[in-house]
Amino acid sequence: MIFTMFLVLAILHQDFWNWDRADLVFGFMPMGLFYHACYSLVAAAFWAGVIFLAWPTRLEKWAEQQDEEGAE
Repeated sequence: MIFTMFLVLAILHQDFWNWDRADLVFGFMPMGLFYHACYSLVAAAFWAGVIFLAWPTRLEKWAEQQDEEGAE
């Protein structure tokens, strides 16, 4: 699931459909820049979700336990 979402984001990063658009969003921002601003927010949310879901907490607890045993 995560890898599929990553591939979708990688494909969406190549926004060739916006290359020739001269529209302005909010009256000042080119469409390509607006697209990439939104894309950056989605990518940040995606990676935050990956960290939340796939973080190896079991290994982190094991490493902390090893540190505490070594400190004694």
